[in-house]
Amino acid sequence: MTRIVAKPLTREGFAEFGDVIDMGGDNHYPINGGKAERYHDLATAEAQGPNARVLISMVRGTPYELPLKLTMVERHPFGSQAFIPLSPRPFLVVVCHDGKDGPGEPHAFITAPGQGINYPRNLWHGVLTPIGEVQDFVIVDRGGDGSNLEECHFSHPYEIHLPDGKQ
Repeated sequence: MTRIVAKPLTREGFAEFGDVIDMGGDNHYPINGGKAERYHDLATAEAQGPNARVLISMVRGTPYELPLKLTMVERHPFGSQAFIPLSPRPFLVVVCHDGKDGPGEPHAFITAPGQGINYPRNLWHGVLTPIGEVQDFVIVDRGGDGSNLEECHFSHPYEIHLPDGKQ
């Protein structure tokens, strides 16, 4: 089993895979008479295909046993998919570039508390993986006609570890 250690999620380190959604960066400004700060244009929601529309949903995720035995990844051909945590807890993010015959080798990241992510359409990624306890998320993704889910099962599992001290 191939061992992969998750790296801390940063904008720079994740840029080739998608968007980091957090209150970092310098695209923010005051609104509501200065009583709120808007962090603007953090990710792009994509929705293509017949009767496509952007959906906003919520999900309650249950943690997996760690280290994670990664046997499958998925992608969404018609739309992006964002996960925004509703609690200040980290979660595990696994992504793969497109390979010759499906997904390439996985890359793993651990979010900082409060960070979310946005996968662009057609990016192979692991399933939602909260760490340590049940966690709630807002999901922004695509609805409409047609199947927006492809899954790929690996011929051999990968073992995803958190960095030392994060388990």
